[in-house]
Amino acid sequence: GVTREQFLRDIYPRRRPVVLKGMELGVCTTKWTVDYLSQAEGSKEVKVHVSVVPQMDFLSKNFVYRTLPFDVFVRRAAEVKHKEYFLSEDEKYYLRSVGEDVRKDVADIRKQFPTLAEDVQIPEYFEKEQFFSSVFRISSAGLQLWTHYDVMDNFLIQVTGKKRVVLYSPRDAPYLYLSGSKSEVLDVDNPDVEKYPLFVKARRYQCCLEAGDVLFIPALWFHNVISEEFGVAVNVFWKHLPAESYDKSDTYGNKDPVAASRAIQILDRALKTLEELPEEYRDFYARRMVLRIQEKAYRSDYG
Repeated sequence: GVTREQFLRDIYPRRRPVVLKGMELGVCTTKWTVDYLSQAEGSKEVKVHVSVVPQMDFLSKNFVYRTLPFDVFVRRAAEVKHKEYFLSEDEKYYLRSVGEDVRKDVADIRKQFPTLAEDVQIPEYFEKEQFFSSVFRISSAGLQLWTHYDVMDNFLIQVTGKKRVVLYSPRDAPYLYLSGSKSEVLDVDNPDVEKYPLFVKARRYQCCLEAGDVLFIPALWFHNVISEEFGVAVNVFWKHLPAESYDKSDTYGNKDPVAASRAIQILDRALKTLEELPEEYRDFYARRMVLRIQEKAYRSDYG
């Protein structure tokens, strides 16, 4: 495994995703069987995503939210064909744990799943006060989560099962057809090139996480995750920027930093002002504004 010192010295400053193997994660890697999970937290209710198709789409919302007792949910997520189901016998399930009050509380595995939390040793390669949230995730085999970025740094700890993760660098944002923090390109393996012609320019990075692997996903890196088997993961998000940089109302770690949101609002106002001019003038000044943004704010080392 990689020590905290090695991580902070060699990996963290580079701001690139890395798979960390052989990390000390506690007894969860051997203990978290379907039987154990379903009895460990009993029948407390959890809100889960239920989807008829494996490819979940956050923009068209092709899934429904349903509530199930935790033990029932775990058993259902682990089976392929269901005797009892909401939509269809081969529907997929996905749990992303949330805080008690979704609007105000962040997910914290120690609060929401205290029994299971004792089994996990989270690599705390950051200062205590940088901690943002720990998210418990369980998904059916075959489930695919939409491509998105988070504004916090993240360890994706694959406790059991296998996952395939496809990643894209923040610099490839122009090719990902973003709507907020999410990409409209759902099928990253067979993209609709008519609809998304620039997507081919995005450079794809891919890794397969085995049980016990930890993936470091730096803030702003896009990721698309497929659970190749039924599996359980824990995410830990922490603050890379000073605490006051983040939006106070952000419970999921996906709202842009305050300064970024403000800058975008100001830009929108500037564009609105340009509309007072006829088209050719608008075009001329808009292009000059683009150049100015590039000169002032783009990094020089981006190829």
